[in-house]
Amino acid sequence: MSDALICLIPALPLLGFLTSNKRLGKTLNGITSSGVILAAFLLSLGCFLELLGGHAPFSYQLFEWMAVGNLHISFSFMVDQLTSLMLLVITGVGFLIHVYSIGYMHDDEGFSRYFGYLNLFIFFMLLLVMGDNYLVMFTGWEGVGLCSYLLIGFWFKNQEYNNAAKKAFIMNRIGDLGFILGILLLFVQFGSFNFAEIFEAAKDLSFDEPMLIAATLLLFIGATGKSAQIPLYTWLPDAMAGPTPVSALIHAATMVTAGIYMIARSNVLYTLAPFTQDIILIVALLTALLAAVIALLQNDIKKVLAYSTVSQLGFMFMALGAGAYSTGMFHVITHAFFKALLFLGAGSVIHAMGGEQDIRKMGGLKGHLKITYATFLIGTLAIAGIFPFAGFFSKDEVLAAVFERNKIAWILGIAASAMTAFYMFRLLFLTFFGEFRGTHHQKEHLHESPPSMTLPLVVLAILSLVGGFMGIPFEHMHWLKTYLEPVFAVSHELVPHHHAELTMELILMGITLTIAIISIFAAYSIYVGRKARPADDMASLGAFQRMVYHKFYIDEIYQAVIVKPLEVISTALYGLFEVLIIDGLVNGSGWLAMAGGRVLKSIQTGAVTYYIFYMVLGLAAILLYNFIN
Repeated sequence: MSDALICLIPALPLLGFLTSNKRLGKTLNGITSSGVILAAFLLSLGCFLELLGGHAPFSYQLFEWMAVGNLHISFSFMVDQLTSLMLLVITGVGFLIHVYSIGYMHDDEGFSRYFGYLNLFIFFMLLLVMGDNYLVMFTGWEGVGLCSYLLIGFWFKNQEYNNAAKKAFIMNRIGDLGFILGILLLFVQFGSFNFAEIFEAAKDLSFDEPMLIAATLLLFIGATGKSAQIPLYTWLPDAMAGPTPVSALIHAATMVTAGIYMIARSNVLYTLAPFTQDIILIVALLTALLAAVIALLQNDIKKVLAYSTVSQLGFMFMALGAGAYSTGMFHVITHAFFKALLFLGAGSVIHAMGGEQDIRKMGGLKGHLKITYATFLIGTLAIAGIFPFAGFFSKDEVLAAVFERNKIAWILGIAASAMTAFYMFRLLFLTFFGEFRGTHHQKEHLHESPPSMTLPLVVLAILSLVGGFMGIPFEHMHWLKTYLEPVFAVSHELVPHHHAELTMELILMGITLTIAIISIFAAYSIYVGRKARPADDMASLGAFQRMVYHKFYIDEIYQAVIVKPLEVISTALYGLFEVLIIDGLVNGSGWLAMAGGRVLKSIQTGAVTYYIFYMVLGLAAILLYNFIN
C-alpha cells in the first residue's frame, strides 16, 4: 500500500459527512454513510496486514501547516502498530454501529443529520490517532469534543439533553486546557511538537525531572476529561441523553479511548515520570471503585452501562499507571467489543420496550428477544471476566500488572472487578429473567429488533467471545504484546517490565475468576432466587444506599461548590462591568450628546435680535482676548 493511501482513511468519513443530505433519502444516506466507514476499515486492515508482515510504519505529509522562523509544523500522518489497532477498532466497531443505526434511527426525522455527525465523529477520531505530532492529535481531540456535543444534544428540542451536551462540552474544555498547556510545555523544552523528535530527546533526561512531571500531569488532566476519570467523569453518565448507538460509539470505540491512546503514545514520557504513573494509578483505582459502587443501585439500563464504562476506563488507566502499556491497549480493544455489544443490546431492549429504560419495569424479556438476550449474556460474561470470554484475559492481565506494582492496589482492583460482575448480572437478571413488569401495551408489542440491528450484535458477540485469545498469557503466545513491542521498546529499555511468573499469574487468574463467579451467584440468589426488586420508593432505602443511588451527590456538590459561586461571581461582574462601566459609558455618551443637542437647540431660535446679541458677545470676546495677549 502506498503511504499516500493512508490519507484516504480519514478522508472517506469526511466525504461521508460532506455528502450526507436529506435529499438522498434515508436508505441511500444510511448505505453511503456506512459504506465510507467500511471502505476506511478495509484500508486500515490493509495497513495492519502489511505492518504484521514486517512493513515499516506508514507516514505521509499532507502539507506544511505552519512555518515561523525555524519552526516548521506539518499536517502529517503516521500509522504504526499502535495506530493500526486503533484504526481497526474505530472503523470496525464504528461500521457495525453505523449499520445498527440504520434500523434504530429509521423513523427519526433527523436521520441524515445523525449520520453526518456520526461520520464527522469518526473522521476526527481517526485524525486524533493518525497524527504524527501533538498539534494534529489536538485537532482531532477537539473535534471529537465538538461531535460529542452535537450527538449528545442530537434531540435538541429537549432542554435536558441540551444541558447534558453542554456539560460534556464544558467539562472536556477544562481537561483540554491542561492538555494544551502540557503540549506547550513540551514544545518549550524540546522545540518540537513531533512525537519522534520529542521522545528521542526525552531519552537523555533523568527520571522524575520537574518539567517531565509537570508536562505529563498536564497531559493526564486532558486524559481525565476525555476518558472520564475523577474529577472530570460526571459528563459521561449524562451522555446517555443522545441516541443509544451514539452511547456505544462514545463509550466503546472513540472518544473515551482517546486519553488512553494519548498516554500510550506518550509512553516514553510517562516511563520517565514514575511519580505521574503513581498519580495515574491512584486516580484510576478511585475511579474504578467509585463508579462500580454507584452502578450497584442504578435502575436506568444505560446509566448502569455508563458507570460501567467509567469503571472499566479506570482499569485501563491502572495498567498505564503500572507501566503495562500494551495491557492497557489490550483492555481498550476487548472493551470496545463487549461494551459496544452491551450498549447496542440495551438499545435493542429499549427499542422493544417502546423507549422504556427503567429495568424495574422490564423482566422476562429473554423469551421475546432471544438474539438480544443471547448476545447480551455473552457481553455480560465478557465484562465480568469469565473464561474464555475476552474480558477474562484483558482484565486479569491488568490486575496482574497492578499486582506487580502494588499489592494493595491489586486488592482494591479485585474489589472493583467483583462489583462489576455483580451489577452486570443484576442488570441481566432484572432485564431478562422473571416475570414481565411493564405495561400490558408494552407486552403486546414486544418484538426482536430487525436484522440491521441484530446482525451487529452477533458479530460483536463473536468478537467478545474470541477477542481475548490475542493475549494468551503464555510465553511467546501473547500476540498483541509482541505486535506492539516496537512502539513500547524504548520504555522497556528504560525500565524493564517484569511480569509475574506463569504460576503466579494463573493463581491470580484463579482468584479473580472465583470471586467473579461468587459475585454472579450472589446476584442470582438475590434477583432470581429471592426475586428481589429494586425499591420504587427511595425512602425505603438506608442512608448509605440513598447516597449510592444519588451517586454520592457529586453533581450536587459540583453545583454548590463550583457552579453556584461562579454564577454569583459572574452576576456581580455583570453588574459591575456590563451595567456600570460598559452600559454607563455607552449610555453616558448618548446622554451627553443629547444634552449638548438640547443646549445648541436653544441657540437656534430664528430670532434676528438674538443672533445680533450673540455676534456682539463674540466680537467682545475676540477684543478681550487680543487685549489680554
